[in-house]
Amino acid sequence: MNQDLAGKVLRFRWLIFLMLALAYFFVYFHRLSLSVVAYDLIEEFQTTASMMGLLGAIYFYCYAAMQFPAGLLSDSLGPRKSVTCFLIVAAAGSIVFGLAPTIKVAFIGRVMVGVGVSMVFIPTMKILSQWFRTREFAFMTGILNAVGGIGVLAATWLLAIMAALLGWRLSFELIGACTFIIVALVWLVVRDRPADKGWPTLAEIDQADEAASHTPHRIPLLQGAKRVVSEKFFWPVAIWFFFDCGIFFGFGALWSGPYLMDVYGMTRAQAGAVLSMIAWGMIAGSPPLGYLSDKVMKSRKKPFVFCAFLLVVELAFLYMFPSGHSRIVLGIFFFIFSICASSVVIFGFTMIKELFPVEIAGTSTGLVNIFPFLGGAVFMPLLGRVLDAYPKTAAGGYSLEAYKILLLILLGASVVSLICTLLMKETFPD
Repeated sequence: MNQDLAGKVLRFRWLIFLMLALAYFFVYFHRLSLSVVAYDLIEEFQTTASMMGLLGAIYFYCYAAMQFPAGLLSDSLGPRKSVTCFLIVAAAGSIVFGLAPTIKVAFIGRVMVGVGVSMVFIPTMKILSQWFRTREFAFMTGILNAVGGIGVLAATWLLAIMAALLGWRLSFELIGACTFIIVALVWLVVRDRPADKGWPTLAEIDQADEAASHTPHRIPLLQGAKRVVSEKFFWPVAIWFFFDCGIFFGFGALWSGPYLMDVYGMTRAQAGAVLSMIAWGMIAGSPPLGYLSDKVMKSRKKPFVFCAFLLVVELAFLYMFPSGHSRIVLGIFFFIFSICASSVVIFGFTMIKELFPVEIAGTSTGLVNIFPFLGGAVFMPLLGRVLDAYPKTAAGGYSLEAYKILLLILLGASVVSLICTLLMKETFPD
């Protein structure tokens, strides 16, 4: 094998990863972007917390609905074409959202964004499976999740600054314009597989890698889907995803900003600075959790249980003592909250991948990926209805009593997610 050619493949794959990571950055940006501008939108459109919760949730409904089609389109249309075509929709949706004269048009913009960015994660996983070895998959997923954390950082701290300087409308229009640039870069750089550039596959580069040299046996789509949903250990992971990500998206992505402004009297910029710890938790937490699972605990289940238990303890603490904390304490809370409710999801996808043969990895990933976004879709408006059930304060915000009920719901959901981790099948790193 020509070592120079092998070196080209191994170097070029990182350029591909960079382009796809930039696309994934905007996926997470849009996912959490409403938190720091929620009050601006309520005031602009003269709407309620329930309607704002639904506006946030519509992204997740669209994302969840598109996960199974994402696998099909990746296989038929191809992952590169799927990502670029749908990112165009997302870019246009961000601009429509920024220009929206009414709440109805804002909903249209969010639907476009939700549908558009839904076609990034699964195609990215498929492309990475062609350019990276099997043993590198969990590590690359962890890095990708860390990139998502940078998107969270932009959606909290950076968006708060942009909204203060430029207004929320121009901010989303600029994000849409930047997304169009990413579309062009993905189309020009990304290739589905090394063979698309006339290069050898990883199997040919590394013949000693048994997984890379394995030729998979094709399993029909419906047969693969039936096998996934009939596996009893699939469901604890799926239900855990629903509740865990419902907590993360419902609170971290939307109502944590209003909570800090109402209960602690923070400005939008101050709340954004505290919530930026969610991003730092994802960035700093994902790679060490992977190392902890692989090298220290040598287990997938133990880190799951530990993080779920810690999340229960955190939410119980915040429910019992919802006010009076310093910004340092709140920053630590959201940092740990992010690790336990977001960084840990890399184990969810890794465990699902290890439960099933590689031939149906796309099907199993697509099916389980429905549940985290259903969680966000349910919890965002649910928590908004809870807030609307209580009278507003003289300042126009929501009361501490309302937030205590919100936190009680989150605590209950965290207990369910902990039970799910105890029911999961133990799998071990190779």
